[in-house]
Order: sequence, then C-alpha cells, then structure tokens
Amino acid sequence: MSKYDELKNFAAELRKSIIIMNCHAGSGHPGGSLSCVEIISWLYCNEMNYCTGNMNNPARDRFILSKGHSCLSLYAALAEKGFFSKEEFKTLRHAGGMLQGHPDRIKTPGVEFNSGSLGQGFSFAIGCALGAKRAGRKNRTYTLLGDGELNEGQIWEGCMFAAHHNLDNMVAIVDYNKFQSDDLNTNITALEPLNDKFKAFGWHVIEIDGHDFREIDNAFGRARTMAGKPTMIIAHTVKGKGISYMENVPKWHGSLCPTGKERECAMRECGCEDLI
Repeated sequence: MSKYDELKNFAAELRKSIIIMNCHAGSGHPGGSLSCVEIISWLYCNEMNYCTGNMNNPARDRFILSKGHSCLSLYAALAEKGFFSKEEFKTLRHAGGMLQGHPDRIKTPGVEFNSGSLGQGFSFAIGCALGAKRAGRKNRTYTLLGDGELNEGQIWEGCMFAAHHNLDNMVAIVDYNKFQSDDLNTNITALEPLNDKFKAFGWHVIEIDGHDFREIDNAFGRARTMAGKPTMIIAHTVKGKGISYMENVPKWHGSLCPTGKERECAMRECGCEDLI
C-alpha cells in the first residue's frame, strides 16, 4: 500500500469520527471540520515531529488550529494517533468533558492552544515560530486558518510581523472552502486576489487542491526548502467534503447535527456502521 493510500484510509477514519462526534453532541461544526481532513491527516501522519508521550518537549513541532471551531478534525486525528480513547467522543461539548466545543489545552491531550476567537491562534503560532528561531531550535510551527477568519485584521498584522522576522520555520494553511458562517465569502467580504495579497505581505505562497495528497506532499516539501520567508499554503477545499448533502451548503457550517435520513446517509457515506 502506498503512503497516499494509507493517508486516504486515515482521512476516511477522521471523517467517520467527525460524524460520530457530531451525532453524540447533537451540535458542532461539521462543514469546516470535513473540509480540512486531508491537511490534518498529512500533518499528523507525515509532516510533524511529535511524541504522544512528551508534548512538553521544546523541540517538538507545533500545530495550532486557529480556526478552533473545526476542532472535530483535530480531535479525530489526536484519537487516531493515540492521545486519548475514541470513547471520549461521547463527551464532546458536554460540561466537564475532555472534548469541548473549541480546543482546550488543559482538558485535551495534544492540543497546543485554546483557539476559537478567530485570529488569535495565528498570532500564537507566529510567537511559537519566533521563539524557536531565537532559541536556535530547528522545530517548525504549523497553523490552519479558515478563509472567513481572514476577515480579522489581526491576521494581516501577523502576516506583516512574520515576514518582517523572516519566519521560514512557519507554515500557515488556509482552508479555502469559500464559505464562512452564513454565506459565500464573496457575498460577505471578498478575499481575492488572495495569492497576490499574501505575496504583497512578504510570504512564499503555494496554491493547491487541499484534498489531493500528492499536491499536499509537494507543497509541504517546497515549504521546507524555503529560506527567509514564511510559507502560506492556500488549500482549495470543499465545505462538508465527503458527505454529499453537506458539500457547499452553508447551514452545515455549525450548530447542526444530522438526524433521521440525513444521519443515515452521513453514516453510510463515511462508512460508519453505528455510533461508538
């Protein structure tokens, strides 16, 4: 089995776990969690240097989910990698549970930052990259942004800062699924020409199909060879990817849980026989 086939299998497990968690909680943010599955899969299976038993090692690579509302994808990956049991999926969004509606580094093993207030995770990631560079460490920092998150002015302040400090040990990825909470980005605050904007702020920019592992592999490989600039990967994705009736439908951004025939369809399409 090729590494790409293994990654596809891992991604399929993440989609299954996302639907299971969403159904247990009765709410959540399935759309944006499903759209970033391949990126999360690549980071945890092929890209990052980390150890489940020692997440305090200062030499570890760090992943910051700046779009914290899409934490179902992160929780799914952490469970798959052995940070905690999938039995914890039953606690999603429950008071006192390990898995909260946005990431909590105190409650959830493997989480690096309490994100959810959009833009703040990106700033924290920049601080991690700057600290590592000043300490002379070789570890790298990765952060995932939502495209709607780019409406935050804090993002563009951070872009200027990271480029000014030549943070070539940092890779940011935009989950460019073209939707935010209520509608298409183009109907709220248009982002294009996005590539040119990031370049103008001094970043090395790569555009890819965010569901194609070969393109993802190539992009991260190019990012590792970049000297003197941080890298921004614009990953074109599909909101709700993998569940047919959720794809490109704004209402599945958040707060909803499939019920009845929709739940049956989601469980069937993600290959899940039953809830854990």
